[in-house]
Amino acid sequence: QWCDAANVLRIQLERQNQVLFSSLREYNLAYGVSKKLLDSINKEIVIMHPGPINRGVEIDSDVADSNQSIILQQVENGVAVRMAVLYLLSGKQ
Repeated sequence: QWCDAANVLRIQLERQNQVLFSSLREYNLAYGVSKKLLDSINKEIVIMHPGPINRGVEIDSDVADSNQSIILQQVENGVAVRMAVLYLLSGKQ
């Protein structure tokens, strides 16, 4: 069994104080979500990512742009959700 959805996160290189892997290519080969990986699990799952995407690093372009991806909807809805949370936190009715 695998998951029904994979929420892939961006590598935040700007926040790293030490080198955790030798290259972005090495990271992609070890942890990146590729079409080959998705084909190997033999199950169609939903691909999510909050954006922005480092294409070819944590997720390959053909996966991000595939029919399994809801990345654009997730990013678009994320703005509305954050706006609603800020509104509720402001205490206004």
